[in-house]
Amino acid sequence: MLSFLATLFILPTASSAFIDVISRDFQALTRKVTAHHILLPKSKDVALVLKQSIRNKVSPSKDSDIQPMYIVDAFSAAAKKYSRDEETAINGGLLGTLAPQGYCRAKELDQACFQSPLGEICGPIESEYGYHLLLVIERTNCKKLDGQYTKISRGADGVSQVFLGDSSQEGDNQMIQLALQQVGFWVGVSLAGGVVAEMAAKAANVIDSVPWE
Repeated sequence: MLSFLATLFILPTASSAFIDVISRDFQALTRKVTAHHILLPKSKDVALVLKQSIRNKVSPSKDSDIQPMYIVDAFSAAAKKYSRDEETAINGGLLGTLAPQGYCRAKELDQACFQSPLGEICGPIESEYGYHLLLVIERTNCKKLDGQYTKISRGADGVSQVFLGDSSQEGDNQMIQLALQQVGFWVGVSLAGGVVAEMAAKAANVIDSVPWE
């Protein structure tokens, strides 16, 4: 009887762990990103110089006559002018809009899309194709990295960037969590029901023993 009670006590814990694993896997499989990149020759120095040049256009020094640019505009302009990836350069280096993990041909760039801070010029990132500069402007299901935010947008002044959240994503995640909890509950009920049925069968001499004996 004690073994039976212990089994019933363990079932909710196992069910909760099952839900956590499924939830983490689901989040990983549904992560998506919108990002721009610039592909440069295999010269880290060139990549660093261009990176600083873009930053200077976004945040020029106070004594400069240069008007600040919105970070996506500055990065896109540089991509059109300098990127060796002709396929994406024509669109300002846009890799894809809400593209899933595994979308990029270069695995190093693909990983960086889901590891780099939102709204920052990152790199250089080395791959077999050369060096990449990267700007992530939107990403879903990366709460550990991005917190409550999912994308950047142009500020009211036209040049600053603001971070925005996505309330619809939060609602979707809550629905998914609720569905997984329901699955876990019924899995636990099914397992508990099987244990009780086996004990009843043993009491009626239908079977000789129960599994935990």
